[in-house]
Amino acid sequence: MVMEQKLAKAMKCEICNVKCQRFGKHRNGLARFRCPACKRTFTEPHRLTLGEMYVSEEKALLAVQLLIEGNSIRSTQRITGLDQNTITKVLALGGERCEKLMGRLIVNVPVRDVECDEIWGFIRKKEAHKKAAEANDETIGDAYCFVAIERNTKLVLNFALGRRNKATTDIFIEGLRQATSRQPFQITTDGFATYVKAISDTLDDRVDFAQLIKIYTASTEGEGRYSPATVESVEVVPVLGNPDPKRICTSIVERQNLTIRMQMRRLTRLTNAFSKKWENLWAAYCLHFANYNFCRVHRSIRVTPAMESGLTDHIWTLAELLA
Repeated sequence: MVMEQKLAKAMKCEICNVKCQRFGKHRNGLARFRCPACKRTFTEPHRLTLGEMYVSEEKALLAVQLLIEGNSIRSTQRITGLDQNTITKVLALGGERCEKLMGRLIVNVPVRDVECDEIWGFIRKKEAHKKAAEANDETIGDAYCFVAIERNTKLVLNFALGRRNKATTDIFIEGLRQATSRQPFQITTDGFATYVKAISDTLDDRVDFAQLIKIYTASTEGEGRYSPATVESVEVVPVLGNPDPKRICTSIVERQNLTIRMQMRRLTRLTNAFSKKWENLWAAYCLHFANYNFCRVHRSIRVTPAMESGLTDHIWTLAELLA
């Protein structure tokens, strides 16, 4: 900081090579200077936060911390004093960096047990609330996030956001193939039918695959609208290879779904903080999973999932994550 101030006091015009004079402050608080010869103005040397923003790094990190701890955009605005558009831009830029980071580091990871599941959300409005003119508009309505987690290390290996259909499933499983090594492993999914062909076509050279299908009872009369359904029976269906019955499980990824709903305000039920754009929901997921993998210590393993998987050697700070 002292060195930057000295550099700022000694600023010279890039054209005239004349020492500049102080000329007030920029709207972001940085000192301004003006050349006495050509009257050009300059801002003191500085580094843009997240490569594009004038907001201070401290406030940007605070905004990200609040978002990943379950705050909405407006509550983050009230706490930080930042404009909601600025917070949304911090979310988008931070999510973009997290996406690239995970794409670079979570590759060819040796795994033993992988669990897959989907978590429901929506963009702008729920699927059942769409008007007749919006029936074929895929940018509105259901938005499912497919998640793959390694059962032993708790590392989120891959995720994909889209409709709950074959196209999203194929993209999700292809990403899972790139994230995992050729070492054989076992994979368990729920009963969603498109998993069978996607996994058989993409991961047949390395997996034993089984589906855990849960049959739920119909809701009884007078039961609360949002009460969880009761599991009536569980059916185990081996699909590919020779899966070990003792390792057929989806409880870890289902528990991860609860973590997502607790940490992401956009997925809290009965709220008006839901996403209005696919891009912002995707950025929120990227921030959540990157923080979960690299910054958050998992209570059962006492380190971060990335440390347990051998991807990192220490607990990352948010500043490191977004650097």
